[in-house]
Amino acid sequence: MGADRRIVLFGPPGAGKGTQSRKLARRFGITHISTGRILRDAVRANSVIGIKVNRFLVRGLLVPDELVRSVAERAITEAGVDNFLLDGYPRTIRQAEWLKEFLSEHHCQLSAVLSLKLSESDIIARLSRRRVYPATGENFHLDHKPPPEDIRTKLVRRLDDTPDAIRKRLQVYRKDTAPVARFYEQAGLLVRIDAAGTFETVHGRVCGALQLT
Repeated sequence: MGADRRIVLFGPPGAGKGTQSRKLARRFGITHISTGRILRDAVRANSVIGIKVNRFLVRGLLVPDELVRSVAERAITEAGVDNFLLDGYPRTIRQAEWLKEFLSEHHCQLSAVLSLKLSESDIIARLSRRRVYPATGENFHLDHKPPPEDIRTKLVRRLDDTPDAIRKRLQVYRKDTAPVARFYEQAGLLVRIDAAGTFETVHGRVCGALQLT
């Protein structure tokens, strides 16, 4: 893959999108654009957008397309439209079409789309053990990424990481997001990645798919 990398990485909640995206960003200097992180920062700041977003997150629902679109396009533009990795966008066919149009306006296209695959039981096990440090928004996992002792008692569990909320999120994903895989498969861009196993093992699979060393 050339120097200009335009990558989409998606998959169900808990598949490791954020972890793998951050690893790729640090290792290869790719701009990591997490629409979820941007929106959660807005929620913590209690901004006008954040208040709107929170109404959907606490119910395990997707944020409206138009709102996510504006966030994603602004972030891609700030990245210079080259060498970026989208984590959490697009999540619907409509968003995928918008992204294609947006990149076409800048005379470029995606380099690759990676789809992380993980079973529902593994997803629930992962997310139910995830915790967040409110002061920074950093995610920890009680088993795989334990927090430092000095902040352990300050961690909280996101409202959408309870088992019931996770199941609702997966239902929404299967209905609205899974079809995006077919959209990119037809475009010849999709690569499916087994997301089971350690983070390092999965990272090796991701780098192999992208031909990055």
